[in-house]
Amino acid sequence: MTDLAAPVSSTATRTEVSQARQLRRRYAAERRFRLYGLAAIVVALVALLVLLGSMVGRGYGAFSQSFAALEIHLDPEVIDPEGSRDSEVLLRADYGKLVRDALLARFPEASGRRDRRALTSLISTGAVDELRRLVLDDPERLGTTTALWAPLSDDADSFFKGRVDTTTAENTRRLTDKQIAWLQEFDAEGKVERRFNVRFFTSGDSREPELAGIWGATVGSFLTLIVTLVTAFPLGVATAVYLEEFAPKNRWTQVIEVNINNLAAVPSIVFGLLGLAVFLNVMELPRSAPLVGGLVLALMTLPTLIIAGRSALLAVPPSIREAALGVGASKVQMVTHHVLPLAMPGILTGTIIGMARALGETAPLLMIGMVAFIVDIPRGLNDPATALPVQIFLWADSPERAFVEKTAAATLVLLGFLIAMNGLAVVLRKRFEKRW
Repeated sequence: MTDLAAPVSSTATRTEVSQARQLRRRYAAERRFRLYGLAAIVVALVALLVLLGSMVGRGYGAFSQSFAALEIHLDPEVIDPEGSRDSEVLLRADYGKLVRDALLARFPEASGRRDRRALTSLISTGAVDELRRLVLDDPERLGTTTALWAPLSDDADSFFKGRVDTTTAENTRRLTDKQIAWLQEFDAEGKVERRFNVRFFTSGDSREPELAGIWGATVGSFLTLIVTLVTAFPLGVATAVYLEEFAPKNRWTQVIEVNINNLAAVPSIVFGLLGLAVFLNVMELPRSAPLVGGLVLALMTLPTLIIAGRSALLAVPPSIREAALGVGASKVQMVTHHVLPLAMPGILTGTIIGMARALGETAPLLMIGMVAFIVDIPRGLNDPATALPVQIFLWADSPERAFVEKTAAATLVLLGFLIAMNGLAVVLRKRFEKRW
């Protein structure tokens, strides 16, 4: 008996050893898989931090602006020779001459035409607007000498932000040695200040980098998203409800569902071409208007809203439907009074995510002409406008060095909007979702 039992025990031992080895290999593979996943997350976070760091490093300077104090004599002979104090006369006065005279009085050594041009180029053309606004607000200032904090030009502003290397040869810099000396003299007298750049958030686009802002593009994006939401949300919800609750399950509805899923993956520029062909060429709607941009983005967002709406409706348990029908409710009452309210948090989440995607789109808007240079703030759906992503595209293509930080700063603002919208979607989902 002992001889017969020994081989059985040996065989059992070898089997257990083999199973233990296989178990160890599986555990090791699981640990490696977890490490690979953790490494992927770390790499993604590092890449994200590098990207954000690059954007912040390039764009933080756009949130501040340098100003220089000028003592300007408000000469009545230049501003209002007849002494009428008429607002139209005050509006058309040559305030640029007063700014140039103040600069030349401060630096009389700038005698030649080239030197005078170099000196006046240190002050932004926005100083004229600031001086005009000052006189229009208080015409009684005429004849006095007033201190004006004039915005510096983009090159002078870059110098005070440390972006001009004064150790390089003069012909390789945008500022000459004389201009740097004048700026240093201003700074030594305490007549240069760096302030928060309010103009960046309150003005429209401009050819001058120091005067350009994102408010016009922000208003254009807001109007465009309003049109997108008003158009896409009811159509998307109605389509999702019909396909999920009322449509018969046959070949035609399958074809419709497949095409909706395919449209969700179509490149956005295709919708721009569709908008160009239909809304502009056929319907002759105004080019570069938020109305057309919103309609194009609504077409692009609609498949996403339908898919999200169907998923939210599908998540509602069948028992809700059966209970409503069991107490005598019609199918329409069952959907509108019970199913749809319970699915609305998921529908709203999908809608916000779809709106966030629409906010960041550029290609469709380029195709319908929203790439135009727009200075005025749009006041209606048919006014010429641009959008924030398109504004970033335009600034990125500009040669001036100051537009580089404007581009990065506008990108940070756009990322902030996108993060806020996605965060709102998460909050809504956590706040209103029900676990069945």
